[in-house]
Amino acid sequence: MTPQRPTLVLIPGAWHLPSTFDLLRGELDTLGYASRAVKLPTTGPDPRGGLRDDAEAIRAAVEAIDGPVVVVAHSYGGIPATDGIAGLSNVRHLVYLAAYVPDVNESMFTLHGMPDPDSAEGLFPIGSDPRAQLYADVPDAVAEQAISSLVEQRLQPWADRVTRAAWHTLPSTYVLTERDASLPVELQEQMATRANATHRIPTGHSPHLARPSELATLIDEIVKG
Repeated sequence: MTPQRPTLVLIPGAWHLPSTFDLLRGELDTLGYASRAVKLPTTGPDPRGGLRDDAEAIRAAVEAIDGPVVVVAHSYGGIPATDGIAGLSNVRHLVYLAAYVPDVNESMFTLHGMPDPDSAEGLFPIGSDPRAQLYADVPDAVAEQAISSLVEQRLQPWADRVTRAAWHTLPSTYVLTERDASLPVELQEQMATRANATHRIPTGHSPHLARPSELATLIDEIVKG
């Protein structure tokens, strides 16, 4: 009997809506994969809550799927994914795509070696040049669309600390983006040691926009083991 192909659940990073994965989902569909992209509550429009809310949104999305799941989390999305899917029996693999890999009691701030903010209220501003920071190698038209689709992001989930770390018990792979101007490669290297395997892709921070076909092929290889 042929094993059931997993559904891919995609978790966006800060400031990004599920539509950021549209190109990648098209490529995954061509390869025969069903996929879902999760809307995180702390990401606008009308952002609310903190890390716990994002983690529960991911958990609910995975629990709603009948069958095996592989979770692919990008950037900030790695934090709530790490917490939210811990203990779920239908998750087969967790793929960190240029993503944060926190342990219990860690946050985005602690992973960067930064002190907690005085207040976690309000919004976390995006950098002054998102084109250079997030989409340096993305085709112009795609980058322009991505920039126009950016939304507000609450600060609280960046300061909240993880209470569960799925990578301790769940097979995981880190996809390291070698030309990343947003998440330092040195930090990615450190966090990748927490995963079971590491792959490298010669892109900036958004390979799902820069090289969606190549990334889909890599995800397919990871899923097939």
